[in-house]
Amino acid sequence: MTIALVSETSAEADDLSVWPASTTRLPHGGLAVGGVSLADIADRFDTPAYVLDEGEVRARCRTYRDTFPDADVLYAAKAFLSRTMVRWVAEEGLGLDVCSAGELELAVTSGFPPDRIVLHGNAKSPHDIESALRLGVGRIVIDSPSEIARLAALVGPRGRQKVMIRVVPGVSAGGHEKIRTGTDGQKFGLSLTDGSAQHAIARILTQPQLQLVGLHCHIGSQITDVKPYVAALRRMVGLMARVRDTHGLVLPELDMGGGHGIAYRPGEPSLDLTALARRLRIELAASCAAAGLGVPRLTIEPGRAVAGPAGVALYRVLAVKSTGDQVFVAVDGGMSDNPRPALYGVRYAPRLVGRHSTVPTRAATVVGRHCEAGDVLAADVELPGDIRPGDLLAVPVAGAYQLAMASGYNMVGRPPVVAVDGGTARLLVRRETLDDLRSRDIGE
Repeated sequence: MTIALVSETSAEADDLSVWPASTTRLPHGGLAVGGVSLADIADRFDTPAYVLDEGEVRARCRTYRDTFPDADVLYAAKAFLSRTMVRWVAEEGLGLDVCSAGELELAVTSGFPPDRIVLHGNAKSPHDIESALRLGVGRIVIDSPSEIARLAALVGPRGRQKVMIRVVPGVSAGGHEKIRTGTDGQKFGLSLTDGSAQHAIARILTQPQLQLVGLHCHIGSQITDVKPYVAALRRMVGLMARVRDTHGLVLPELDMGGGHGIAYRPGEPSLDLTALARRLRIELAASCAAAGLGVPRLTIEPGRAVAGPAGVALYRVLAVKSTGDQVFVAVDGGMSDNPRPALYGVRYAPRLVGRHSTVPTRAATVVGRHCEAGDVLAADVELPGDIRPGDLLAVPVAGAYQLAMASGYNMVGRPPVVAVDGGTARLLVRRETLDDLRSRDIGE
């Protein structure tokens, strides 16, 4: 589903609907999140910086647990991961899905139970698999035929590893073509339509070291419609019935992935979790009854929908200039800390905070400091006509796939992450410094 973009008006610029629930207005145009002034955070920790509302993260975890009481909910670590995030997720009763040895080891060394972790990845390295086996990861999702024998060999003759197989169900969904993963012609999973998934299942069942416990699919990201999930679920149950009929194996687990869409700007749609849970529950029961199957344990994997709305990015304006009819507002961050606009053309709703302007708004394009014409953070947004260097801009819905995808472009250094809760701000991840960048360069 393509998300309809809503042009921002002055009224929408004052809309806090996409901000953390704890957001409050302060005098003179300020905002506070988690009881802490964003302007004070910028002064204390400098900019650019990411603010993460602990209460919002925890509330969203609880919403998932309450909405899907009979399912396993795994937080998708790729959205954003830190030691503190691991602790919050664990305390709220969620599992984890990880995509690398790095994510896995950070989680386990932070005290997360490895048996509540699922390892994904279309091209797992030997280090990824060895770490998963050494740490005792709960599930490994097989993504290609070549993984089967390699994984079995690493498990060894006396070992036994629970695995799932990632199936491409032939369902197209997602907010952009680069994040649609439910159809053939992309790198993830094994096709249902050409028989690749069925063939891989047969191969897995010949390996005594591997215990196939279920099927997995992930049809895309930033999905705001329930229908694609229902269509995918039907096809997955159909495959489970064929596995039973062909191999006499009743699979006890079905992982429907994540990709739950959120609103980045006022007026945009988001996925209705209550509707999703109800439709999946009804469809799963009906499809299994029709196939003569017991209902498998359902798993879902939200990432963006947990972390995204809990984050706010803070930038300081460095320059303002007009080129023809366009106004460019340049800030001290950009594509090195948020590549998503350049990758997917996503749109944000930045807001002036820290001072109140009585000047009418005008259309402006917020750009970064990097040496790329495509370094645009927010195109054609309404900002006060007197926006000037030194002003503070805050961008909501910044908690997912921003710092996690950050780079070292132009050797700027990645921003810190500051947690807020109950009127207190504390540093979770420090700012990357030039010393950090230089220390990796060991050449003469």
